[in-house]
Amino acid sequence: MSRILLVDDDPTVRSVVAGYLQRAGMHVDAIGDGRAAAQRLDEGGYDLAVLDVMLPGMDGLSLLRRLRDAGDETPVILLTARGEEVDRVGGIELGADDYVVKPFSPRELVARARMVLRRVGPPVAREPLVFGDLVIDPGERRVTVAGDEIELTRLEFDLLLFLASSPRQVFSRADLLRHVWDSSPEWQDPSTVTVHVRRLRTKLEPSPEDPRWVVTARGAGYRFEP
Repeated sequence: MSRILLVDDDPTVRSVVAGYLQRAGMHVDAIGDGRAAAQRLDEGGYDLAVLDVMLPGMDGLSLLRRLRDAGDETPVILLTARGEEVDRVGGIELGADDYVVKPFSPRELVARARMVLRRVGPPVAREPLVFGDLVIDPGERRVTVAGDEIELTRLEFDLLLFLASSPRQVFSRADLLRHVWDSSPEWQDPSTVTVHVRRLRTKLEPSPEDPRWVVTARGAGYRFEP
């Protein structure tokens, strides 16, 4: 049974969403304060955190930043207000796995939670992919360039591995949402892909503005150049 931390200061939202998640077979701890949430997350043991951006004590983005700065890769879904693009993009930049815009259907959130939990399941062991100085090891989920390890988030690694597994094949943002995020443009903004590609290049490429490996196919998508 997956263990979920639900953090929202609206007791009605907490009650309704927790009920839907529990009926979907998940154990839910539902609280309404950011600082209390930080303490729960420090204790660990959660498979997923659902964080409202606007929280008393400590807001959702600050909670997310705190997690990632500590090297904690607990999956996070953000709940953001309609029209607050800065929150969604900021959340992606900080390492959020997904976001849901308020008002939302509880069934949609349950579906998103299932997709994130399925996506972050145990990796399948595979032989490392070697492209000159670049080595991608799926078993250890480790990337090195010229022997130096590159620290990637879970989604950044999954994105790189997917592209590198089919060298020179062009994938649209919709393709990548389907295969890497297990989502679609109807569910998730394709700009999510753009942000993650930019972050990946910043960490991986010697010259992010003139990428060597993760290349843009203008008007079509992205490809991995071996």
